[in-house]
Amino acid sequence: MKRAVFPGSFDPITLGHYDIIERGLGLFDEIIIAIGVNADKKYMFSLEQRKEFIEKAFINQPKIKVMTYSGLTIDFCKENDASFILRGLRNPGDFEFEKAIAHTNRKLSEIETVFLLTSSGKSYISSSIVRDVIRNNGDFTSLVPDTVKL
Repeated sequence: MKRAVFPGSFDPITLGHYDIIERGLGLFDEIIIAIGVNADKKYMFSLEQRKEFIEKAFINQPKIKVMTYSGLTIDFCKENDASFILRGLRNPGDFEFEKAIAHTNRKLSEIETVFLLTSSGKSYISSSIVRDVIRNNGDFTSLVPDTVKL
């Protein structure tokens, strides 16, 4: 079975994330959406809310699991028998950042990172932009799946 982990904080999940996950389903038998827990990070949405947003967005997709984790992503992959990490790239800055992480993960394990380019119509969306729109009482609904609610 080809299993991939799609890690992130998903604060909140965006249509960019959704795009990568949907397209990744054609490449993998199963995708674990892994919500990372970082005690030093201040989140807009609780872990429970973020998990619920994602679970509801993919409620009819049996090839998707939603889990939480802390620590190294490669350790989570090993614990869940995942040979791949799935990541999305929006721009050259993402590539440089993700490339360094992918090289490190490959050096420390046998886990390969697979990159997908975000669809052009969604490449401008980021969780930080969505949070900024929410903080300023803007209409964020065109940037996230319908399951993201305040």
